[in-house]
Formats: sequence, C-alpha cells, structure tokens
Amino acid sequence: MKQRVITAFSLLGLLFLVVWQINTPLIVVVVSFFAAVAALEIMQCAKITNRFLLIAGCAVAVFVQFFATNTALEPFVSAEYWDGVVNYVPLTVYVGALIMAYFIAMLADYAHTKFEDVAIAIVASVFVPYAFSMLIKLRDIAGYKTQFGTLLIFYGFICAMGTDMGAQLIGMKFGKRKMSPNISPKKSWEGAIGGIVVGFALNVVAIVLYNCFAGKALDNKTMAILLIASPFIQVLSMMGDLSASVLKRNFDVKDFGKIFPGHGGVMDRFDSSMFTLPVTYALGLFILN
Repeated sequence: MKQRVITAFSLLGLLFLVVWQINTPLIVVVVSFFAAVAALEIMQCAKITNRFLLIAGCAVAVFVQFFATNTALEPFVSAEYWDGVVNYVPLTVYVGALIMAYFIAMLADYAHTKFEDVAIAIVASVFVPYAFSMLIKLRDIAGYKTQFGTLLIFYGFICAMGTDMGAQLIGMKFGKRKMSPNISPKKSWEGAIGGIVVGFALNVVAIVLYNCFAGKALDNKTMAILLIASPFIQVLSMMGDLSASVLKRNFDVKDFGKIFPGHGGVMDRFDSSMFTLPVTYALGLFILN
C-alpha cells in the first residue's frame, strides 16, 4: 500500500507539471513516452520477439504524437509550417506502409514471427498511440491555448479513472454480485453503479470549478451535453478495462508492466482511457460544431 501511495503522488506531481506546461511541447514528449511504453508492454506481454516489430512499434507510437495536430509543437514550431509537414502525406499512406513493413518483417523471420504477432503489433503501434494522441487533439480542439480542451482532458480521465476509483471503493465495501466473474472476478455490479455515480459527481465538480476559474464559462447547453454523455462514456471505460483484462488473461500475465510500482504498467493505468478519450474528442467536436 505504501508503494501504491508513493507512486500515486508521483503521478499527481507529473500531472501537475504537464497541466502547468500544457501549452508547450512538454505534453507531446510525456504522451510520446507513455504511448511508446504502452505499445512495448502489449507486444512484450504477447511474447513478440521480432526486433523490428518491437522497435518500429515504439517508434511509431512516438511519431504519432508529434503529428497529432498542426499546433502540437507550438510555440517552438509555428502551426503554419507544421501544418504543411503533418498534412504532406495522408495518414492512410503511413498506416499502409507500416502494415506492409510488418508483413515483410514476418516473412524475413517466418520461423519465429506469426500472423498473430503482426496483428498485435498493429494494435499496439496504431490503435494505442492514436488513443493517446487524443490528449494532444483535445488540448487543441478549440484552438491553441484555449481552456475548453483542458476541461475535456480532465473530463475524459474522470470518466475513466474516476469511475474505476469509485467502482473499486464501492465494490470493496458493498460488492456482492459479480459483474464478469470469468474476466475480472473482483468487479461487481454494485461497484459498477457506484463507479458511475462517483465519476459523474466528479465531472459535476470539474465543470463547476471550470466555470468559476476559466476565462469563459460553459453555456447551459454544453454543460447538459457533457453531463448527459458522462454515464455512457463511463460505461465505455468499463468496457476498456474489461478488454484489457481479457488481453492479460490471453497472455497469462497479471500486469502489463512494472513501470508504476504497486500499480503495474502504463496500460494497467490507462486501459479504460483508451476508450474514453477518443469518444470525448468526438463529443467535443459535436459540441463545437
């Protein structure tokens, strides 16, 4: 428990640093690191030994973050210049080239590399980094240095981690009926409902604080959309958590990694966020448009 608490406070300190410097490339660097570690964790859990897949997967995870938006490197690189770089080649070309490179790597090491390894590497180096890149996309969703994007980042994390925290606390106290005993025996229906209530309440608090301290308060329509959508996104966060549990069972591992002592790996902490952040980004676009 002591180790978990120390790690939790260390993560809070890192979160404070990132929020303080959220309008600088620091967030891109931090997200790149976590995305690369998450990609590596999945591939190592799947016991992929092909070095090209491992190295390329981590490199792509970093690459994706720097190309998330045309303002990703502001104020050091102008949006006008970086827009030309980001949009010079369509995203589908990069993805197609990556998949072909993975298959060629499979052919070169066919004795030890299976099709399943390529499929897992694609998920680890495309889906997972893309989900992490939502943090940068959310930051810039309403324009560079706007506060609404920061709120959406907290909103997406609350839907994931706030729900998980609430479900764990309520489940430990009142949990009796197992929600998914074959996938995650410790999860209960009481904990799930409690997690949704806690996460929803935390989002209410976040919106109230935003309206108190932000330069421009949210209008009633935006607040209503965010709060109505919150329980649905929170349910998706549980699906993300259960999906990660299935992966760990398939790989026969307890945790994805050990980077966070007492908590596991990056994927163990951010698995549910892989589902909530993209949906939050879509919700933000809906609100703005």
